[in-house]
Amino acid sequence: MSTIDVRVEKKIVEADGIVSLELHAAGDAPLPAFAAGAHVDIHLPNGLVRPYSLCNAPHDSGRYVIAVLREPNSRGGSLAVHETVQVGDVLSISMPKNHFPLVAAHRSILIGGGIGITPLLSMAQTLHASGSAFELHYCARAQSRTAFREHLLGSPFARNVRFYFDERGDAIDMAEVLAAPAQETHLYVCGPAGFIEFVTASAKRLGWPDGNVHFEFFAAPENPGEQVNTAFEIEIASKSIRLTVPEDRSVADVLLDNGIDIPVSCSQGVCGTCLTQVLSGTPEHRDMYLTDEEKARNDQFLPCCSRALSRVLVLDL
Repeated sequence: MSTIDVRVEKKIVEADGIVSLELHAAGDAPLPAFAAGAHVDIHLPNGLVRPYSLCNAPHDSGRYVIAVLREPNSRGGSLAVHETVQVGDVLSISMPKNHFPLVAAHRSILIGGGIGITPLLSMAQTLHASGSAFELHYCARAQSRTAFREHLLGSPFARNVRFYFDERGDAIDMAEVLAAPAQETHLYVCGPAGFIEFVTASAKRLGWPDGNVHFEFFAAPENPGEQVNTAFEIEIASKSIRLTVPEDRSVADVLLDNGIDIPVSCSQGVCGTCLTQVLSGTPEHRDMYLTDEEKARNDQFLPCCSRALSRVLVLDL
C-alpha cells in the first residue's frame, strides 16, 4: 500500500490524557484532500499501525490533525503516540480513507463520547462552512478530559454545541435530542463501544430509520461471553495452497507467517483495512465494520478477527 511521509509539526496536550499531532507533508508534494469522517493509518515507531480520525476541517489544507487518547490498557499504539512520537519526527501514513462520510441532509445531529469527538469535529466544521443545519452534543467524563473544548467554545458555531459532563451529573437526554426522527435528518455518533450502543439503541427505540443512523467504533466492544475458537483451513485461490488456522491464531497471523502480507491496522475488526474477498465457504463474522447486510452475503470478511463456520474458506488473494 502506498504511504505518505509526514512531519510532526506540533504536539499539543488537548486535555488530560489526550494529545493532538499536527502533521505536515515531509516532502514537496501536498497532502491529499480528504472529507469529514476520514481517517489515516499511522505507522508508529514501534512498528504498529493504528487508524486515527482527521479532526481538522477538510478545507484547512496543508495539514492533518489527529488526537489520541492514552488508553490505560494500551496495546502499544496510544502509548507510542504519547511517549515516543515527538515534534520533528517523520512518520509514514496511509492515504485518507473514509468509512464514516457525511450524507447530504436537511439537518445533522452529531453526538460524540470522549475521544469520539475527533471525526465529529471535522464534520461540524464542514457543515458550518456549507451553511448546513446541525447540532453537536459532546459527552465527556469531566471538563479536564474534554479535548478541543476551548476551540469549540470559540468557534463561529459555538451556539450549535452542547457539553455534558459526568462529573456534574449532566447526562444527555436521548429522548430530547432524538425526539424528531425525520427522513431528511441524519445522526452521527462516535465514541466508546458502550456509548455508541446506547445512542443507537435509543435512536431505534425512538423510531429512527436505520439508514439515517451512522456510527464509527474506535475499538471493538468487549464481549462478556467467551467465543470458542476452532481450527479451520484457508485456501489461497491464486496459489492453490491451503493453510491451517489454529485455535489461538488469526487468519491475518497465519497469512503473515506464510509470507502473504495483507494490510492490517486496528486488529479488532473496526477499521476495515484488512477487508478480504471470500470466494467460497462461510465466514464467522466477529467484526464491527461490515453491516448486517454485508455480513449476510458472506463474500468478504475481516481476517484480523473473524473466523470460519465452514471447514474451509477460499480467499481471493
